Amino acid sequence: MDDEFQVSAKELKRLLDAGAKLHLIDVREPFEFEYCHIRGSKLMPIGQIQNHVTELNPAEEYVFYCHIGERSRRVVNYLRKLGFKKVKNLEGGIDQWSLDVDPSMPRY
Repeated sequence: MDDEFQVSAKELKRLLDAGAKLHLIDVREPFEFEYCHIRGSKLMPIGQIQNHVTELNPAEEYVFYCHIGERSRRVVNYLRKLGFKKVKNLEGGIDQWSLDVDPSMPRY
């Protein structure tokens, strides 16, 4: 995946703190989301992403994440093939977020 479609945990935190207009989408399973998630994110499990595409606006910015970044990378690649340009993958997923941004977040 091109670097332009990746965002680091620290950069995402900076963007959120600056009030960036972006949507956080968690593509993990509901039990993972219940265990921990980034505040303000919406759950769209990877297995159901095709059902949610019509809810996404190609003109808006999205950051997708999962546990370590693999599932969300697949979602970003899928959406890019559908013509979405403003989609990014959180490098290292929520695990990296817990290491770099929020050490109080439980890891698994």
